[in-house]
Amino acid sequence: MSTMHLKKAVSMARIMFPVGIAAVALLVTPSARGAAPGITGPTFNLTAADSYITQPDGQAIYSWGYGCNGAPAGYAPFTGSCSTMQIPGPTLIVTEGATVTVTLTNNLPKAAGNTSLLFPGFQVTAAPAAAQPSLACTPSTAISQGLLTSEVTNGCSVTYTFMATSPGTRAYYSGSQGDLQVEMGMYGAIIVLPATIPTNCTSGLATANVLVEQANGEKDFRLAPAAYDHASSCYDREYLFQFSEIDPRIHKQAETQVNAGAAALNIQTEPYHPTYFMVNGRSMPDDMDPNYENEYPHQPYNGNPHMHPGELVLLRIIGQGRWQHPFHEHGNHVRILARDGNLILSKTNPSQNLAGPLLFTTTTTPGLAMDGIFYWTGKGLNWDVYGHNEKDASGTLDARNVPLNPPCSPDANGYYTANSPSPAPANAINYYEWCADHNKPLEKAPFGDVGGAGPATLPDPNYLTNGTWYGGSAYLGPDATIRATGPTGTTPPSGTIGNPPASEAGFAFMWHSHNEREITTNNVFPGGMMMMMLVDSREFVIDESN
Repeated sequence: MSTMHLKKAVSMARIMFPVGIAAVALLVTPSARGAAPGITGPTFNLTAADSYITQPDGQAIYSWGYGCNGAPAGYAPFTGSCSTMQIPGPTLIVTEGATVTVTLTNNLPKAAGNTSLLFPGFQVTAAPAAAQPSLACTPSTAISQGLLTSEVTNGCSVTYTFMATSPGTRAYYSGSQGDLQVEMGMYGAIIVLPATIPTNCTSGLATANVLVEQANGEKDFRLAPAAYDHASSCYDREYLFQFSEIDPRIHKQAETQVNAGAAALNIQTEPYHPTYFMVNGRSMPDDMDPNYENEYPHQPYNGNPHMHPGELVLLRIIGQGRWQHPFHEHGNHVRILARDGNLILSKTNPSQNLAGPLLFTTTTTPGLAMDGIFYWTGKGLNWDVYGHNEKDASGTLDARNVPLNPPCSPDANGYYTANSPSPAPANAINYYEWCADHNKPLEKAPFGDVGGAGPATLPDPNYLTNGTWYGGSAYLGPDATIRATGPTGTTPPSGTIGNPPASEAGFAFMWHSHNEREITTNNVFPGGMMMMMLVDSREFVIDESN
């Protein structure tokens, strides 16, 4: 293991927990966030260039990618940066109906030859850019007709134009020597926001979670209140994940030939044996560092999702590269809304209902994009995930002046919300609690004052020797161990040494590829396509702006 990542390896001790109840372990994490950062249009100036990207094993991989040619028009949903080369390429954010122009300048090494952009799902026209980088680039020499699209010759610029005819998430990538250029890193995402937001997504119950977030000091980092111009596509939080892989043998061939001054590259892309597997251009644990972290100048996007119980989390997922990736989101299935910007509609009532499947793994084939909703509330676990104790029904306050056992008045769907008969206040730490499990104990044979007859038995803390390797607490929120014990009880098993009760304390669900090799970095576990979804209690402010 390289020394540059020793600190991260130590911090990982807190999240290498066994499956089962410990898979919803108490966790302390850095303040890195996710969201779907990108640059705004509808006019974009991109460059294709080469540089190096880093991996957790300390290797610097020679790569090609798209970047910004000058300052972009703007960033969303927060201010970032854009270098002349990054992997994935800049996420392009536009609005449905806009005429999009993307001018690409080919700054790849001369030996790489032509390059290009493909925007599947859109009718694209291409022409030499009005302004060229050099006098050597004329309208006749700047553009060349390739097999799949018009290509940009070395050192010149071509403008691609299309109308963003429908909303959704899609891939863009090189249409030139795809087995080489896509492998080298020439791919990215385009997000088209709906021109018309359904009215139900901006009022009533659909806005409840966002209003509660704002009441607790959180900002709204969504790109829009809905993924599509459809009433069933409202969401509260969003993340973009692009899955890809690297065969370093191919990259090394390109690096060697470029440095040797080859007139043209002669690279063998088969047989294909990738050993690095990435989420948004980074491998775990790097993907849990902040967006736009200085340590990764050419890998600006992370993969570190957070949510509060009851929130609808929009997942924008794209399979880049050459392999299929079976990615599994622990905690719940993902309801698919659309594939490649095409809503999956109900036959009987398409204007009201969607018909996408619930997926155990969001398996992506190369170039495939999908939008789906992830949802978690704690319903069905059969214990009070907040550690409430029926002996504290008197309303005793904890150190935060919050009742140790707040009420839980079920709404029509069984949750504690603003629609409950006794409405939940916006600062309720158990907003969206599943009330049927309120005060329901966790343990069958408890050690301490936590009740009985629950679904599990936790170990006696006097017998534990694992220290902070044991997460321990199956409760949500920084004061959960205090709430669970009652005013006179002893502390139940908990990670209070490694996870102080005053710190962030969320349920950690490992999200990872179900291809076991893809959760390694150069065949070393853990690494690759792995990250954590952290479900935080409402009192923890999720700040996705970094």
